Amino acid sequence: MAKRDYYHVLGVEKDATAEDIKKAYRKLAVKYHPDKNPGDKAAEEQFKELGEAYEVLNEPQKRAAYDQYGHAAFDRRTSGYARGGGFHDPFEVFREVFGGGGIFEDFFGGGRADPTQPQRGDDLRYDMEITFEEAAHGCEKEVTVTKPEKCDVCHGTGAEAGSQTRNCPTCGGRGQVISSRGIFSIAQTCPHCQGAGRVIEKPCKACRGLGRRERSSKIKLRIPAGVDTGSRLRSSGNGEAGLRGGPSGDLYVVLHVKAHAIFQRDGDDLLCEVPVSFVQAALGADIPVPTLDGQASIKVPPGTQPGTIFG
Repeated sequence: MAKRDYYHVLGVEKDATAEDIKKAYRKLAVKYHPDKNPGDKAAEEQFKELGEAYEVLNEPQKRAAYDQYGHAAFDRRTSGYARGGGFHDPFEVFREVFGGGGIFEDFFGGGRADPTQPQRGDDLRYDMEITFEEAAHGCEKEVTVTKPEKCDVCHGTGAEAGSQTRNCPTCGGRGQVISSRGIFSIAQTCPHCQGAGRVIEKPCKACRGLGRRERSSKIKLRIPAGVDTGSRLRSSGNGEAGLRGGPSGDLYVVLHVKAHAIFQRDGDDLLCEVPVSFVQAALGADIPVPTLDGQASIKVPPGTQPGTIFG
């Protein structure tokens, strides 16, 4: 199926400003977000398409390449852009535009996030270097990540067993403190309860009432064959633990492939230079060539010219 024009996807003209593009994306991304359309595969595909279009048109260099070459600018077989790892996760694009809370919560929580309710943990990024062979064949890796995890003593509540909550003595349960500056009154989030309006009578001693403790975890990853530098793997639920029993964020692993001494990558193909003598090129010969799986042989026909590529 042919890709749709990115300007058409966002519903903007080709001379649209960066602000126009962002406004169009924000409007449509909220409309087609999977959380707003549970089980609707068409909406999910539209959401992914919007993320891809915004990622290209929002970045001046990518937009210029797209305006000149169209979708071919990002084709692995014809462009160097694909070596940057392709397009990002559409949900990550969404979070970058809307942020992890505040506005994001306004759209999907029916209003401003309630500081007393469970909150999702932050996503984490991990950069990993792998060999050329590992990238080509795929492999399994284990990484160690130090991150806030749910407290195993209070199970994420932040309170000792049997402890109750009470109104915050600083804000009186309002979640805000009001200060006067001349004729103006300014309301700010209470620094004691962080806007919750309630405080724990006996905070958990192990985590000091935070509900989370810094720990190191070993995480196993399956790296698929064919990845390239910049490819991102999403490990669901392996980010920071949520607050007040909320779900954990995700771990994004960004891959960096080491250069190979013999081979170069061209999209899904491998290139290597093999010396051929004048006699072999003139008369023809069977030439041994290296591959990632061992040695192979190719037939060089008589009269072969320098720079000839055999597949």
